[in-house]
Amino acid sequence: MARGVKQLIFFVSLFLTLLVLCRGSTIGVCYGRNADDLPTPDKVAQLVQQHKIKYLRIYDSNIQVLKAFANTGVELMIGITNSDLLPFSQFQSNVDTWLRNSILPYYPAARITCITVGAEVTESPGNASALVVPAMHNVLVALKKKGAFNSSHAFFLKPMLEFLAENQSPFMIDIYPYYAYRDSPNNVSLDYALFESSSEVIDPNTGLLYTNMFDAQIDAIYFALMALNFRTIKVMVTETGWPSKGSSKEKAATPDNAQTYNTNLIRHVINNSGTPAKLGEELDIYIFSLFNENRKPGIESERNWGLFYPDQTSVYNLDFSGKGVLEMPANKNSTSFNGTTWCIASSNASQLDLQNAIDWACGSGNVDCSAIQPSQPCFEPDTLVSHASYAFNSYYQQNGATDVACSFGGTGVKVDKDPSYDNCMYMITGTNKTAASNTTAIASTSSSTQNEAYAHSEVRPENNGDDLVWCGQRHHFVSRPKRNGDRPFVAASGIVFVLFLLVYILRLSKSYSPP
Repeated sequence: MARGVKQLIFFVSLFLTLLVLCRGSTIGVCYGRNADDLPTPDKVAQLVQQHKIKYLRIYDSNIQVLKAFANTGVELMIGITNSDLLPFSQFQSNVDTWLRNSILPYYPAARITCITVGAEVTESPGNASALVVPAMHNVLVALKKKGAFNSSHAFFLKPMLEFLAENQSPFMIDIYPYYAYRDSPNNVSLDYALFESSSEVIDPNTGLLYTNMFDAQIDAIYFALMALNFRTIKVMVTETGWPSKGSSKEKAATPDNAQTYNTNLIRHVINNSGTPAKLGEELDIYIFSLFNENRKPGIESERNWGLFYPDQTSVYNLDFSGKGVLEMPANKNSTSFNGTTWCIASSNASQLDLQNAIDWACGSGNVDCSAIQPSQPCFEPDTLVSHASYAFNSYYQQNGATDVACSFGGTGVKVDKDPSYDNCMYMITGTNKTAASNTTAIASTSSSTQNEAYAHSEVRPENNGDDLVWCGQRHHFVSRPKRNGDRPFVAASGIVFVLFLLVYILRLSKSYSPP
């Protein structure tokens, strides 16, 4: 597991060419086994299916695990361990033997969709990072010879990034806002790390607005890649989460905070709204971890990232559909007599930004925009500001009326005056009041009103050789384009820090300026 922003680790993954059509976002769980008294793989497979977890990451290619998950439909990301990097990088025959004996006998019954090559190589003894690219190429050759897999992705050196871009493969990263908060609590708000902040931070380099550390860290990676002219590589989060228990110095490691982070993370992902730098860009995530692992070294929190205890009881409740467990944060910025607020388009927004935001809201945002079509109640006035306001508010109300649901890249603004006019009725949270009718119906205030966590993607076995199409998610940002002056958030500096770290490691750029 990575150790915070300074240890963002990337992996190489190799994907099947024969199966995959994904729709929407992907949420998986990491299955680490560095613990005593864990249930058998067969029981783990039952537990995973019981909780409707569709995607699982393991850190090796354990045969018993592959057998247990055969014919379950659960997609597996398996790993080549660091101890195998040397033999795999030196001799193609070693990779061929491993593939023939350890993978192909269990595929496709075990739905293996990804192979990671190495893990945390920059933290491992010796020069493991130098072995990753040769091992990656040998694995790719072996997979192509077997006609089963396509390609993958990695990090760290320019040849790896070129390999990923050439093979249209994603960039795998571990992201832990917990460490950013733990190591700098005076500069990073706990609410900001937990997706609970009602304030926003402006990145001085880009002007983008952020309400959570997760998005800031994701965009730091995208900007680092773009600064090096790798603009098409996708990002996948292969580990993220929050510990439920820690040492006396880790006050934030609690079950409540772990539940809050992972619940908000799931909502954030299945909302399909994107990050400030990548509106609408899909992102796959894997939550760390399935079980608490008591044999892991280090401080207390290292052994307490699990969703379950070894006896399969829950550490805390977590709803993978994104519908429940935690209520959406109450709106703290309302000034109307009953606390009702609406979201409208900023009159200062550019026409291009408004059009892009409307296209997203009426498309990926799942907003019913029929009322702003010709001859419908909200078509007049026929302006982008008016049409965007209706679409923005519908999305805002359907997703809990929270600050993050009224950002639209800084083009959304919250108001406490009802913008409805004539027969054009703007929706209110808790009702389904439409422009065409004054009737009301109870509506969910969940951020995932129309989506199930795992209904976004499906794997269909096809024989046309199609490559894997990425599934993922992103998130929305803040509603008011201003900085909260009384809170020393450093999302912007965090982005710059990670960016400079990556550029330093890659040694390919002396400075960074946003594209």
